[in-house]
Amino acid sequence: MSNAGRTRIREHPVLGPLAEAPECTIIVDSQPLTARVGEPVLAALLANGIHVVRRSEKRNEPRGLFCGIGLCTDCMVTVNGLPNTRSCVTLVEPGMVIGTRKVEP
Repeated sequence: MSNAGRTRIREHPVLGPLAEAPECTIIVDSQPLTARVGEPVLAALLANGIHVVRRSEKRNEPRGLFCGIGLCTDCMVTVNGLPNTRSCVTLVEPGMVIGTRKVEP
């Protein structure tokens, strides 16, 4: 997926300004995507056009970026097999395997 016309988060409310970093590949729902080493996982997802990372259990409503500082649970994903990981404060590492929970029943 092309990143043309998409912006990246350059400053995080908790982590502060993000320095330029080399690009790497992460795997999201079995698809390789380009990310920047050290940026929040959610920033990489947004930069690749992924806005919904899970759906609410009761109403199947889409969830993604809400607080952006790790206080809510709207951006929970599975990272390298670890479920319930807050993607807004988890930093990208090369080769990460990320699973969203956005599948509709």
